[in-house]
Amino acid sequence: MLDEIDPRLNLLELKCRRPVEHLLAGEYRSVFRGRGIEFEDVRPYQPGDDVRTMDWKVTARTGEPHIKRYIEEREQYFYLLVDVSASMRHGTHGRKAKTVSEVCALLTMAAINNQDRVGLILFSDEIEQIVPAAKGRSHAMRIMDELVNFQPKNKGTNFVEAMGRFGHIARKHSVVFVVSDFLSDEYTSELQNLAFRHDVNAIHVGDSKLQEIRAKGLVRMEDSESGEQQVIDLKSGEHASAAHSRRLQQAMLEAGVNLLNLDVGGDCVEALAGFFHERQRQVQDVTGG
Repeated sequence: MLDEIDPRLNLLELKCRRPVEHLLAGEYRSVFRGRGIEFEDVRPYQPGDDVRTMDWKVTARTGEPHIKRYIEEREQYFYLLVDVSASMRHGTHGRKAKTVSEVCALLTMAAINNQDRVGLILFSDEIEQIVPAAKGRSHAMRIMDELVNFQPKNKGTNFVEAMGRFGHIARKHSVVFVVSDFLSDEYTSELQNLAFRHDVNAIHVGDSKLQEIRAKGLVRMEDSESGEQQVIDLKSGEHASAAHSRRLQQAMLEAGVNLLNLDVGGDCVEALAGFFHERQRQVQDVTGG
């Protein structure tokens, strides 16, 4: 059993279980409802039935009018597309990786609690790992094991590859969370294409403490993904970070993707609860509920 191999998974599950059961599960269910319908059976037509549901083949065969009955398809497919490039692993004491593991574990357990099937795609500049969508606690533990222990082979980021592979895997309408720092510029059109078919959400993992550094001057820095070195003006770096946030916000708005900005080391439960509340408010505004 995974929980016997790595005690960190038990600790992560225990940390996430209570907020999921007492807060996030209900919020998740209210936002991500089953949207499809599936065929149940055929029954004789009764006055008042919608003629658009008429089953003409059965009607012709029996000589009596029959209609098709449908039920709501409650089971959903939920996918995590997690960026494991070098920039996502870079940081003091692995704080960024820990934050990603926690927020993904919370989402996984909320989906599993809702009887949804959960899948995972880890990507860098190629697909690093795929866990097919399934249900149950043991499957949730497997996903958390991958999030905590997986060691990527590559350093870069390729959204085109990741979202293209997901597009081939996901045959049904799915709930998708893309987790990344979005330091690459090649995601907008790919996300927009996915949003036509799926409920796409983005979690931007950023570190506000880096933005609070008031040091000035020139420093030589190395890109964690490409290995290239260049001289950076720390003052201009503040402006670049703010500009990146503005571009990301605008890009997600244009793509029709819901965005959650998550600070490294921040309260993941509070962040997700706020995100779910905002999603629910948007639905109520549209429906007038």
